[in-house]
Amino acid sequence: MTREQLYLSSIAVSALFSFFLTPTVRAVAVRMQWLDEPSTEVKTHKVATPVLGGVAVWLAFACTLAALRLLTNFPTGTLYRLRSVLAGGGIVFLLGLIDDLQKPQGLDYRVKFAVQFTAAALLVYFGISLRFITPEYLAVGLTLLWVVGITNAMNIIDIMDGLTATQTAVAALAFLLIALPSEEIYVNFTAAALLGSVLGFLPWNLSSRYKIFMGDGGALFVGFVLAAMALGTDYSRINPLGVYAPILILMVPIFDVLYVMIMRLRKGQSPFRGSKDHFALRLEAMGLGRIPIVMLSVICSGILALFAFLVTRVNTPWAVLIYGGVAVWVFFVARHISQVEVR
Repeated sequence: MTREQLYLSSIAVSALFSFFLTPTVRAVAVRMQWLDEPSTEVKTHKVATPVLGGVAVWLAFACTLAALRLLTNFPTGTLYRLRSVLAGGGIVFLLGLIDDLQKPQGLDYRVKFAVQFTAAALLVYFGISLRFITPEYLAVGLTLLWVVGITNAMNIIDIMDGLTATQTAVAALAFLLIALPSEEIYVNFTAAALLGSVLGFLPWNLSSRYKIFMGDGGALFVGFVLAAMALGTDYSRINPLGVYAPILILMVPIFDVLYVMIMRLRKGQSPFRGSKDHFALRLEAMGLGRIPIVMLSVICSGILALFAFLVTRVNTPWAVLIYGGVAVWVFFVARHISQVEVR
């Protein structure tokens, strides 16, 4: 079996794991009454909904990588880094799971940050960190901020059925395609397993009769894994600006978290307080349906992922042009949706 066939098999196996595990997890959640109640004004759903879909996503991901370990011979160094992703991802998943089970109060944000920084430090310890920044202490600090930031960004956009899962799928596929020529193939295995796990979960998340949410456990987990994958590929073989390609791949969640924080601060609110300032909810206030919003977000992420691929393949002037064009586009999008009133 070629390596490409192995990646495709990993996607398929992970998707099957997730698809068949999710209804089982949902049944347990319903029986134990582990439900997300629409108890506050910032909740966007109308009825109590099982919230532990992240359990299926995490199990599918972990089981797929475990099966790969048993059935294949990983190149030197791959298993070492995969262990850190699995360990750190497991820690973040358990953090989110505990937070889900303690809703509506949830865990204190300081506890969450402490655990997330610990998980991010595991990646650094195992050699997964920013490589293009010196001195080393600055690279370590920015790595920790990147991992914690993306981890929370994927959780913050989890306010609409299918949004986090589809954004994860597009990003995982983009990292897989960009990393294919790379020797850091832990990225490829990780991306394939993550892509399959969210694809298998997605039909249940979008179901009207058997709906289940990913929950904080799932959203924080996929965010952590995406952040780790972003650190594992050499983007700058052709031009030095290629190292910023992951920002384009993850632009939608990055945009949302920064936009929401800015809007909250402008209102004199804490950036850690919930609100309906998310871009998706503003688009809904403009009259778009939820499925069209998710699909529009997928299209935007797909275009940005294509730009990310291009900046790793073109020379520096073209890369500058691409980044500049995206920046202008983001500015006008933010300005336009800021004119929409949300309650």
